Amino acid sequence: MHSRAKNTLVLVSVGVASTWAQTAPQYGQCGGIGWTGVTECPSGWACSVVNPYYSQCLQGAATTPAPTSTVGSSGGSTAVPSTGGSPTSTASGGSSTLLPGNSFIRAVEDPNFHKYLRSEVIGTASDAVLGEPSDASQFVITDGQLVQQVDPLLYAIVEPRANDTVVKLKVTWSETPATSGTFMWSGDTVEWSDPNVERPQDNAWLICPDEDGNKDLYVNLGPYDYNTPPGCADETIHAYTGSTATA
Repeated sequence: MHSRAKNTLVLVSVGVASTWAQTAPQYGQCGGIGWTGVTECPSGWACSVVNPYYSQCLQGAATTPAPTSTVGSSGGSTAVPSTGGSPTSTASGGSSTLLPGNSFIRAVEDPNFHKYLRSEVIGTASDAVLGEPSDASQFVITDGQLVQQVDPLLYAIVEPRANDTVVKLKVTWSETPATSGTFMWSGDTVEWSDPNVERPQDNAWLICPDEDGNKDLYVNLGPYDYNTPPGCADETIHAYTGSTATA
């Protein structure tokens, strides 16, 4: 009788462990190109696309996975948004509704907590700045380019380093793709690297207000939160895949 009770307990324990094994942890990976792990999230959480190679369990509605196509002679795979051009739908509060395969990009620390990446002059080739959720733009990273999904498409350009005394590089938007440097995702974090530019942390950014109060985005060439230029704030910037940009 004791043996039967012990066997029953073992079976119940195995069943519970099996259930846990089928659910990714909160904020854990649940999908992406090449992912072979679990794809279900805990109750109240949804598997949301951060980039084509990484989906994450987040609270709220799920984001439809971005389709992919094989391009180029090397046979590499590049994410292609299911719709192109500028988002047209707008949710209450002013933010555009996130299109499949896209991400908002925002800072997550004071003094720029939940300020969102966009152009200084919205939708145009101008300085890269952080602004309010209502004006948030949408992005993909493909072939090393950070692409703002407006019409026409805008590409992030990092200025060249003039000399060894320069500690930050300004980011602007252009209708022409960048010819140097590589943008990439590391989890949900935006990184930038260039073999000709030495920097200790590829995810270190600076926000430095200009004379008009615009929060200009710069690549930080120094360590994060060390020797910060006067007037600037150290930041990391991250993908956000909620249905709309929120404060």
